[in-house]
Amino acid sequence: MFDFSGKVAVVTGAASGIGRATTELFLAGGASVVGGDIDAEALAALKAELDPDGARLEVQAYDAASSASADALIALAMDRCGALDHLALCAGVYRQHPLKEMTDANWRQTISVNLDGAFYLIRAAAQVMAPGSSIVTLASVAAHKGGTYGFAHYGASKGGILALTRSAAQDLAPDVRVNCVSPGLIETPMTVDLVQRLGEDIRKQILLGRYGKPSEIASVVGFLCSDAASFVNGEVIIASGGAYMG
Repeated sequence: MFDFSGKVAVVTGAASGIGRATTELFLAGGASVVGGDIDAEALAALKAELDPDGARLEVQAYDAASSASADALIALAMDRCGALDHLALCAGVYRQHPLKEMTDANWRQTISVNLDGAFYLIRAAAQVMAPGSSIVTLASVAAHKGGTYGFAHYGASKGGILALTRSAAQDLAPDVRVNCVSPGLIETPMTVDLVQRLGEDIRKQILLGRYGKPSEIASVVGFLCSDAASFVNGEVIIASGGAYMG
């Protein structure tokens, strides 16, 4: 679909869902990929499945809430590949905690992983990315309309991603483009519980009449990283099947 021959991409949340689909897309386009995920066992399985010869996929356990982990992931890309052309921030948490019952720890975990983690990785990548490179963050329709019941921390973290994306686009221009994708409900391991509880009600709100697939978000990430989007910067693409039109 996209030609990433000779390019190097770092993808977080690479072991499952949108992160895995994005890793697959970059590999299919000819890129070398460094994938990070909190689940080291799933990462090892991913590498064995997608790149058993170890030619183009490196993996490393990655904790999005840790600045040291972000630095280590970027250092791995530079050590093994000598460059970093594309960064796709797909790691995240999505856990329900009603506002009146939400603890400090509940709030802090979601903000740390979803928002702090994006800052840490963008900061680390910005030190080494060459002119013409690109960064894509992942927000959510929750950033535009507010989180649904029990997800105030998630909505706040993703709203922060929108502001961080646009600020980073200004700070890193003209060398590095920074854009964002805001997915609607996508069928991933992170949304299984929500689909089981409220799936039909949510599906009725989607104009296309179905949930999204991880590959459909990965393709938008791929577009924003590709030369086809060379004049797109500081933008947000909403991919929700028409559930939200902002």
